[in-house]
Amino acid sequence: MIAQAKARYMRVSPTKVRQVIDLIRGKDINSSIAILAHVNKGSKGMITKVLDSAISNAKQKGLSEEQLFVSKIRADQGPSWRRYRSAAFGRATPISKKTTHLTIELDLITK
Repeated sequence: MIAQAKARYMRVSPTKVRQVIDLIRGKDINSSIAILAHVNKGSKGMITKVLDSAISNAKQKGLSEEQLFVSKIRADQGPSWRRYRSAAFGRATPISKKTTHLTIELDLITK
């Protein structure tokens, strides 16, 4: 691992984030950015922001984007917010608003 970036308590379900991160896992940085630019999902903006942060962390170490690829990317479930919605006959049904912890790790491309 050369550089990493984390976003915690993102207010989106990890299942929805995993649909997008599966597209860029193992790809180089330039193709990952191109893929994210053309994906039509709501979590795309959050993932792009964390990826840009990881790239910036690698640039602080003196590396360029052409040398890097996404070695590990995972979306773990964070704590859920417990809310209630009114239901029929005066009852209440629980709602679980899920959060996500996103971790991106970059590494050098070996030839």
